[in-house]
Formats: sequence, structure tokens, C-alpha cells
Amino acid sequence: MNARLEELYKREIRERLKEKLGFSNVMQVPRLLKIVVNTGIKDSAGGGKAVEAVRVIMSNIVGQAAVVTKAHKSIAGFKLREGAPIGAMATLRGKRMYAFLDKLINVVLPSVRDFQGVTTKTDGTGNYTLGIKDWMVFPEIDYDKVEQMRGLGISMHTDATCEKDTLALLGEFGMPFKRSAGNSKEAGL
Repeated sequence: MNARLEELYKREIRERLKEKLGFSNVMQVPRLLKIVVNTGIKDSAGGGKAVEAVRVIMSNIVGQAAVVTKAHKSIAGFKLREGAPIGAMATLRGKRMYAFLDKLINVVLPSVRDFQGVTTKTDGTGNYTLGIKDWMVFPEIDYDKVEQMRGLGISMHTDATCEKDTLALLGEFGMPFKRSAGNSKEAGL
């Protein structure tokens, strides 16, 4: 069974974007390729318990096994050794990617305190990144079992070639972009 947003993309969004962006072929329409979710672990020197706890919580949030990321080189100023665990990450594709995006847009972002919308800045090459300061907004987290609040970085990779196409795609999925006071244009275009 396909995820809700995947079905919506195939049935409606793709055709709307083709018209809106002026493409002649459906295959030119941008699509979401993957979502990368990561977090850092500052207190990894304390032992494997903190690292394993973060990995398990991250796995619960994204719905698949997360991997522990390790330092590539030693940095004395950060008291970091090569090979030391520094975070956890998961790359989502396919049905899990669309399910996570659906949960992010409809459950997580609306539950962020004082949420005014996400920024419309991208890297200009089809990637959009946002940060969440506290992972407690995810429904899978049991408040009593978490020792420390952590943030998450969420990076969405598309095959769009410009910022306008990326924002149009995410806007069609329902991403709640901030509206600037002087700009009355539709968010995402």
C-alpha cells in the first residue's frame, strides 16, 4: 500500500506542477528523492549507552534502523578522536520517506511551540533543509525515557534544478512556509 502523499503526488500534484511550472512532459516535474534525518551526540565520550539510546530513539522517529555516524578525523579543540561516535542518521526513500514527510507536515510542525512556518530558503540546487530544536515534538518519543533534549536536522533532496521548483514541490505537499509581510504571492512560487 502506498503512502498517502505518494498517491497524492502521482494522482494530482505531478499534473498541477506540470501546468504551474510550464513543463511539457510529466517526467520534467520535480520529485522527492530522499529525506536524510540526523542528530549530533555531544556527550558520546560518556560511553555507549548514550549513543545507543540516541540511535534507538532516532530509529523510532523515522521508522527504520538509524546508523551511528563516526568522526572521520581527530580534532583536539573539540576533544574528538577519529572513529568516535558523533551522531546518528537515517536516509529515507520510497514509502517511508513519504510517510515521514506526511507526519512531519501534519503532526510534528503544527505541534512546535510558536510555530510561524518554515523558511523558504533552499540551497538553489533542489535541496531543502530544516532544523527542529527539540525532538520531543515527535509522537514516538516517550518523555519519561529521554534523558536529554536533542535537535534534528532534516534534509529533503529533490531532482529540481532551481529554488522555485523545489519550493513549488514542497508547497504542493503542504509544507507550511512562512509568508513574508510584503509578499502576497503564493508561498512556494
